Amino acid sequence: MTTDSSRPLYRMKADFFKTLAHPARIRVLELLSEREHAVSEMLPEVGIEPANLSQQLSILRRAGLIEGTREGLSVSYTLTSPKVADLLVVAREILTGVVANQVELLDGESGSRT
Repeated sequence: MTTDSSRPLYRMKADFFKTLAHPARIRVLELLSEREHAVSEMLPEVGIEPANLSQQLSILRRAGLIEGTREGLSVSYTLTSPKVADLLVVAREILTGVVANQVELLDGESGSRT
């Protein structure tokens, strides 16, 4: 994600959220929120093919959300900022609230039918 000062902030935010808009990328960020991980450790956790994981890691790297360190034949990744982990926590809190509201609505609907 390149920062272009001539683009409005809302467009840059939209591009940022587009970068996050893939389940494998979210899972990678969740794993890296816990600690540094080697690619080989992430593969079974993310559940995608190695080439696809490599592609997703590349997207996150280009966006500046993660960084990799080569150790021999292995590459380990970390988050570039702890704020990425904070964002995932806030997203979970928002989604928990949304789901709770949907459950309340469904409970209300089923209660009115009886």
